[in-house]
Amino acid sequence: MNQIKFILLVLACYFPLVSSAQTDYNLWLQYDKIEDSDLKQSYLKSVKGIKVLGNSKTLEASREELSKAYNSFFNQELETADSGDGLLILANIDQLPANLSNSVKPDLENINSEGYIIKSATQDGNKTILITAKTDIGVLYGTFRLIKEMQLHNDISNLAIIDSPKIQKRVLNHWDNLDRTVERGYAGFSIWDWHLLPDLIKPEYTDYARANASIGINGTVLTNVNANSLILTEQYIEKVKALAEVFRPYGIQVYLTARFSAPMESGDVDTADPLNAQVKQWWKDKADEIYAEIPDFGGFLVKANSEGQPGPNNYDRTHVDGANMLAEAVAPHDGIVMWRAFVYSEHDPEDRAKQAYSEFVPFDGQFKKNVLVQVKNGAIDFQPREPFHPIFGAMPNTPLMMEFQITQEYLGFASHLVFLPKLFEETLDEDTYVNGENSTVAKVIDGSLSNKKLTGIAGVANIGTAKNWTGHPFGQSSWYGFGRLAWDPYLDSERIAEEWLKMTFTNEEEFVDPMTDLLIKSREAVVKYMTPLGLHHIMNTNHHYGPGPWVSNLSRPEWNPVYYHKADEEGIGFDRTISGSDALAQYADPIAQQYSSPETTPEKYLLWFHHLPWDYQMDNGETLWHNLATTYQEGVEDVEEMVETWNNMEEYVDEERFKKVSMLLQIQLKEAKWWRNACLSYFQQFSDMELPESVPQPEHDLEYYKSLEFPFAPGIRPSWE
Repeated sequence: MNQIKFILLVLACYFPLVSSAQTDYNLWLQYDKIEDSDLKQSYLKSVKGIKVLGNSKTLEASREELSKAYNSFFNQELETADSGDGLLILANIDQLPANLSNSVKPDLENINSEGYIIKSATQDGNKTILITAKTDIGVLYGTFRLIKEMQLHNDISNLAIIDSPKIQKRVLNHWDNLDRTVERGYAGFSIWDWHLLPDLIKPEYTDYARANASIGINGTVLTNVNANSLILTEQYIEKVKALAEVFRPYGIQVYLTARFSAPMESGDVDTADPLNAQVKQWWKDKADEIYAEIPDFGGFLVKANSEGQPGPNNYDRTHVDGANMLAEAVAPHDGIVMWRAFVYSEHDPEDRAKQAYSEFVPFDGQFKKNVLVQVKNGAIDFQPREPFHPIFGAMPNTPLMMEFQITQEYLGFASHLVFLPKLFEETLDEDTYVNGENSTVAKVIDGSLSNKKLTGIAGVANIGTAKNWTGHPFGQSSWYGFGRLAWDPYLDSERIAEEWLKMTFTNEEEFVDPMTDLLIKSREAVVKYMTPLGLHHIMNTNHHYGPGPWVSNLSRPEWNPVYYHKADEEGIGFDRTISGSDALAQYADPIAQQYSSPETTPEKYLLWFHHLPWDYQMDNGETLWHNLATTYQEGVEDVEEMVETWNNMEEYVDEERFKKVSMLLQIQLKEAKWWRNACLSYFQQFSDMELPESVPQPEHDLEYYKSLEFPFAPGIRPSWE
C-alpha cells in the first residue's frame, strides 16, 4: 500500500461519515446549501448586508445565527453594512430610527414582549428587511423565523410577518439525575456534565440553547422530578449558574426541581412541615442564595407525595400549603412554582384516574398567583392515547400548566417512530365544556378561557448524549413539534411535520408529501398495535417495555396491567360510568352524558370507559373481539406500510440516516407483531373466540410471551429513588 492510500485509509477510520453525523447533530437547523439558482438570486437580492442596532449578547447571537445560515445557504459571508439596497436591520423598537420606528408602531399592539415583526420596508429609497420587537429576545425569535422562511424556500421579497407566543412559560422538563442517568431516557446519558461544570462549557450547551430558541422554548428544568436535594447546595448552584449564563442570551431560564424534604436533608431543620416558621425561612434563604447567583432563575418544579417523594401530606398539610410556601420564597424574585398534579394516594384507589382530580379540584382558586399546577395530558400516565385530564375542565380559577411527554416511555422508546405532535394536537383540541361549547384544552392552557395572567406548558425531554440528540433520527420531530405547539397551541400537526421534514431532510415534494403522511399516521399505528379501542397501561411493568397484560402480582393493584383492562370471561374494559368507578362524573355534563353509553362513546375511548362483552356489536356490525383483533393487525400493517414508504425515500436521505431508520423500522415491525401476538394470545383465553381470518396465528404460545424478561431495559428509575 502506498503512503497516500494509507493516509486516506487512516483518515477514513478516524472521520467516518463526518457530514452525515454533523447533519444529525444540527437537528432542524441544517441550513443546507440552496441549489436553485433563481431562489438563491432572489434571496441574495433581498439580503445583501446586515446592520444590528444595539449591543447585547442576544443581538450578537442573532447576528451570529444569520451569518452561520447565510454562509451555509450561499457559501459566502454576510457583510456588515450601514445602508443600501438589500439591507437587513436587526433592532428592538427602542433602537430604531424614527422613520422605521413609525412604520411598525401600529404593529406593536399585536405583539407581546417575546413577539416579533418582520417587515419589508424602504429606507432612503432602498429596500430593507426589518426584524424588530419590544425586546432583544423577540428580535432573536424573529431572526430564527426569517432563517426558517429561507429553509422552507418561501418568498422573502415582500415580508409582513407578525407573531407572538400564546403561552408564557414554554419549558422542557429534563428527568436527568446528577449521576447523568436519565429516567425514561432513551438517547444516552444526560447532556449536563455535572462533574466538569462549571469549568468545562461544552459546545453542546450553546447548540442546545440555539435549538430551543429556534422554536421558542424559553425554560429548562435541569433535574429529575424525582428530586435530589444536592442540586440545591452551594456547589451545584455554581454549576447551574454556568449553564444559566450560556442559556441567557437565548432567552432560556433555568429551573430546578425542589425536593420537599431538602431542609431536613441539609441538616439545618428537623422537619419539612410547610407551615413551620423555620422551614419557611429555610426556603426563603435558599431562594435568596440562588437568585444572588442567577438573577433570572425561573423557580422550582415540585413532585410531592407521589411515588415515594416527600410532600406536605407527610405533615397532614395540603398541596396548597406546600405550593404556597415555596411560592412565597420565590415571589420577591418574580419566580414561579410549578406544582405537579401527578399524585398517588397512600391507599389503594378506587380508580387511579380519579386521584389527581380528587386531591386538587377542591383547592381551585387557593393557590398563590405565581403557582402553576402542572397536569399531565391524561389522568393515567402518558399513554399512547388517553382522554384529556378532567382537571382541565374543573379548575377555572387556577393557572394550569400542561405536561406532555416527549420521550416515549410508553410508546416503544427511541426504537419506534412516533410523531407525538399529533397526540399533543389531539389533546389540545379536546373540548372541556368548562365555559360551554368550544372551551378547548388549548384555551385553558393559554389562559384565554378564564383570563389567566400566568400560563405554561411543559414537555418531558427526550434529549441525551446520542450524537443526534434523541436516539431515533425522527425523535427530533417531537421535540420540534412540542416547541411549535408551545408557541401556538392551535397549530396543525401536519404543518409542523412538513416544516420539520423540509428543514431536516429536503424540500423535495416527492419526499415531503409521503413522509408527512407517514408521520401523521405513525402515532395511530402505535395505538393500534399496543392499546387499541381505549385499552391502556398494559405495558410490562417497571421498564414499560413491551406487552404485559398478564401482570397481576405487584403489591398495589394499580401497578398491575390487569387492573386497567379487567379482562375476564364476561368481557374487557374499565367501567368508569356511574355503575363503575364513576370517573365520568369528573367531566362536564355534555361529555359525561355522551360517554355514559357505549353506543355514543367514541370507539377510541370505548374500553377506557366501559367493560363490554366480547360479543358486543360494534358500529361496523362485527363483535368487539373481532375489532380488537383486526385493529392489532392493522397496526402491524401500518408499520409495514411505513417500512415500504421509507424504503422509497433512499435517494433523498444520506446513507447513515437512511440505514439507521431502516433498521429501527424493522425493530418496530418486529415489536408490533410481538404486541399483537402476545396481547391477542392473552385476551383470547377469556374471549374463547377464534381469530378473524385476516389475523395470523401467534408464532408462540402465551407462556413464551410471558417468559420474556428485560432486566436492563433503558430509562428505568434508579434503584435508590
